Amino acid sequence: MDLLTANDGIGEYPQSYYAAVNPKLDPFPKASGEISCDVCVVGGGFTGLSSAIHLAEKGYDVVLLEAQRVGFGASGRNGGQVGSGQRQDQDFLEERLGKDAARTLWNMAVDAVQMVRSFCAEEIIDCPFHEGVIHAAHRKRFVAEDHRYAEKLRRDYDYDLIDDLSQAEIRDQLASPLYFGGTLDLGSGHIDPLRYALGLARKAASLGVRIFEESRVQSLETSGPNVIMTEDATIAAKFLVLACNGYLGNLRKDVAARVMPINNFIIATEPLGPERQEDLIRNNRAVADSKFVINYFRFSDDHRLLFGGTESYGYRFPKDIAGSVRKPMEQVFPQLSGTRIDYAWGGTLGITLNRMPHFARLSDTAISLSGFSGHGVAMATMSGKIAADTISGQAEKFDAISMLPSTPFPGGAMFRWPLLVMAMVYYSLRDRL
Repeated sequence: MDLLTANDGIGEYPQSYYAAVNPKLDPFPKASGEISCDVCVVGGGFTGLSSAIHLAEKGYDVVLLEAQRVGFGASGRNGGQVGSGQRQDQDFLEERLGKDAARTLWNMAVDAVQMVRSFCAEEIIDCPFHEGVIHAAHRKRFVAEDHRYAEKLRRDYDYDLIDDLSQAEIRDQLASPLYFGGTLDLGSGHIDPLRYALGLARKAASLGVRIFEESRVQSLETSGPNVIMTEDATIAAKFLVLACNGYLGNLRKDVAARVMPINNFIIATEPLGPERQEDLIRNNRAVADSKFVINYFRFSDDHRLLFGGTESYGYRFPKDIAGSVRKPMEQVFPQLSGTRIDYAWGGTLGITLNRMPHFARLSDTAISLSGFSGHGVAMATMSGKIAADTISGQAEKFDAISMLPSTPFPGGAMFRWPLLVMAMVYYSLRDRL
């Protein structure tokens, strides 16, 4: 089964809310013939597009290959939350890497959010950035830990944009009986991810990047000169950036053993209007909760609740995505029982065992950046700058992440799936109980 076509048609965006409301770019051509360039970027999501932009700004001749359409994958389908920090918290990073390395990774993540803000504000990208993400604790015992961690960020990382929320305060902000407290992070925010991806593609093209769509890579040669083969083209590149995340397939088995695709699902309700939006979530914040299989939600610019939750680990999406995601939505907001669902879609992301990005050198002239584990809007954007800096000889940030322990999934790429399913079933049961 092929992830690129298991749930979607060739050259077609999924039937998502984002695809319905965002004007599409004119299709880019399909790669054909003999092509040469300084850098070939494989993948047209946030990582690939950001890499292409930053490389072009440094003067490189860049070719970008996308198997479907730019922003087709997780970059154009996700919940749109631009979170602070890394996927793992600073306690985890300090314990495993030491305080200095943990501080480096924190600063990198803060810069990543600012990079997204800056891109969004550019006229050619034109993507509103809405401030604030609430982290909502679904167990009373989690609240004290949330508040302790917020204090640690204020004290040790000079991060004064995060506030504690008591039970009364979170229920004032969020009209749900499910949560007992949490935090409000005003340094983070939310965006329309497909609008952002399409804007990045416009910017890349304006800088002279040659973008080719429906140009799936069939093989890579990185042991000598980089040679990238598609169905109709052969690309010779001095450097290669592999930015495929959950859609890597079998292109690189060493990367695939460490970055596993999983599916997540989102629904969009009918328009609820500005007053009801404010009643449900004040001040247009995004929300992510403390469940292992996270519920995450926010409002669109036309006042629809966009609610993400549930996961699957095979290739095929479930037949009734709307029904599956409606259940957690109505647990969070019982008052939305029976609300019409206008859109329901799934997407595939890449996760790692340690839930930190997997950066790898494939050769002296080829690198891979992936495995953002559901925390990729900001860090995938930042990874593009890191890729460009690495190719131009400044590899400090690349090395800071590539040195993180990156253990293969038990069973490797072939047998990892049943073991992950068992683990996820356990954590899902723990959430319920």
